Parts: sequence; C-alpha cells; structure tokens
Amino acid sequence: MAGNSERRGAKRNPGSKKGQTVGSGAQRRKQLKGKGPTPKASERPSHPAHRKARAAAKRATSSSGGRSGGTRSQSSNRSREVAGGPEWVAGRNPVVEALRANVPATALWFAERIDADDRTREAMKLAGKLGIPLMEASRPELDRVAGGAHHQGVTLQVPAYDYAHPDDLLARATEADEAPLLIALDGVTDPRNLGAVLRSAAAFGAHGVVVPTRRAAGVTATAWKVSAGAAARVPVARATNLTRTLQAYREAGLYVVGLDGESTMDIARVDLATVPLVLVVGSEGKGLSRLVRENCDVVAGIPISSAAESLNAGVAAGIALYEVSRRRAATAG
Repeated sequence: MAGNSERRGAKRNPGSKKGQTVGSGAQRRKQLKGKGPTPKASERPSHPAHRKARAAAKRATSSSGGRSGGTRSQSSNRSREVAGGPEWVAGRNPVVEALRANVPATALWFAERIDADDRTREAMKLAGKLGIPLMEASRPELDRVAGGAHHQGVTLQVPAYDYAHPDDLLARATEADEAPLLIALDGVTDPRNLGAVLRSAAAFGAHGVVVPTRRAAGVTATAWKVSAGAAARVPVARATNLTRTLQAYREAGLYVVGLDGESTMDIARVDLATVPLVLVVGSEGKGLSRLVRENCDVVAGIPISSAAESLNAGVAAGIALYEVSRRRAATAG
C-alpha cells in the first residue's frame, strides 16, 4: 500500500541481517586454530587402551629385572647388562613355535574379537601351562607394538635378555672346578647362528658365550628357538670391546684360538684341550677382524671339501667344540 514504506519498523536496520557479512570469512578464519590430529587411543589417558598399555609396560619393566637366562656367579659383583626393551614375536605360527620352545614371555596378546583357530587355541593352552598372562588389545594397538609386522591378531611379549659380564663366565668355570672353555663371536649378526652356538656350547660343556655389544647378534626370540632351550643354561656375556676382552682373558691365563677358514693350521693339530681356552669364531663372510686376529695365540681352520666355500659360525663352533670335548674326555680317561 502506498505509504507503508514510511512506517516505523518497516525497514531492516543496517547491520541487523543474520549470518556473516561480506568479507568476514578471512577474519574469522584467522581466529580458528586447529588442535592437530586425534591422538591414538593408547595416548589418551581416559581411554581403556591407554590403561592397558600402561599396565603392560609396568609388567614388562618389573619382569625384565629378573633373569631371562644364564647363571651368575654369587662371588662376582660385576653388573649385568640388560637389553634395551621387550621384544615382540608377531604372527600365529611364530608365536606357537616360540611357546613350544619355552621362550620366556611376559604376556600373550590377542586382538579383540579374534577368529580363533587351531593355532590360537594352542597358543592359549601353552601360555596357560607356562603361566603367561593373556591380554586383549585393539588391532591398532597390536599394529603399534608389533612395529607394523603381520601379527594376525596374535603377539608374544618377550622380556629383554639379562646378559652376564665376561668375568662371570670365568667364575662359572671356577665354581665347577673345570678348565674354562668359552666361545667368542666376532661379527656374527645372524641370531640363528648364535642360537646354534648356544646349543653346541651346552652339548659340549662350554661355560659361556661372549658377543660384542655392537654389530652382533643378541639373544632374541629367534636365538632362543634355535638354541632349543640351551639359552636358559648357557650364559651369554656382552663385551663393549671384544679385543680388550680377549686381552683380559689372555692375562687371566686363557689361550685364545681363532677359527678362520683361510688358516692352514688344522684345528685337530692344536693340542690345547686341557688348558683354559677361548674359541673365537668369525663371521661366515669376513671371518675374523684384523684386531681380533692379532690378539689370538693361534689361528686354526677346519678342513673342508673344495666344493664348499665355508662353514657358517654355528657349524664351525660345533665342530671345534666337539674336538676339544673329545680330547678332554680322552685326557680325563
């Protein structure tokens, strides 16, 4: 109607329009600050996964203080070295094999709502017999602890190995009133070779194995399995510097014999069976390092057919230990 536009209130007051005004988007966008990506469930204090992970970490920390293998002399006050942290065996078959081999473990983890099969049921049964607690976690949590390995919803937590001190191995031989027989590994990086050496050491009465701290295989779940339980009976010591450790053994009266495929001296001709002895085994590829070789009293080899280039560390150690054991038995008889 005419004149209605002049009525008071008929016009919208400036600035009263609802919604954003032109040009306000950039100003408001500057005021919005993101909070970053959503944290993982295990990193949120109020989430059950966080409480489970924290409880598991406490159990692993408390259990790693115990002995995972080896025997320590009560007369030695040397400190033992513990590896960095727990190891995780991932996958249904590897977990079952580790449990069959009595690999020490602190927890068996299963994914929530896992599809049970013969392997998972056997793993639960073996864990129950060994007194290993069963834990449940989400698959993302298992992905994290397994380091991206294909775990199939099952992981086994193995505590860090409790390494002996090199002097403890001599004390062990002294307590047994036997001539020391030790094995030192130089540059052996395959844990399966370490496991094989431990098995031979237990079979032929060696008092321990020495491995370097760096660039060398340690006592992992793989080494435990290959050793067939010998890792629980034969102590493994870690040497910060293998050369200095061999020098200390020589000063203590031990004879150091290096094994190298290039040597022309037959191990059977080394008549050292009854003396305190250290057998040094080099890697399959490079053999003994220069400094280690220079600190050996004798470097001997094992004659093999020309069709084979070399023997791996586990086999070479087993043959040498048998020869020493045979000679010691003949001398004792």
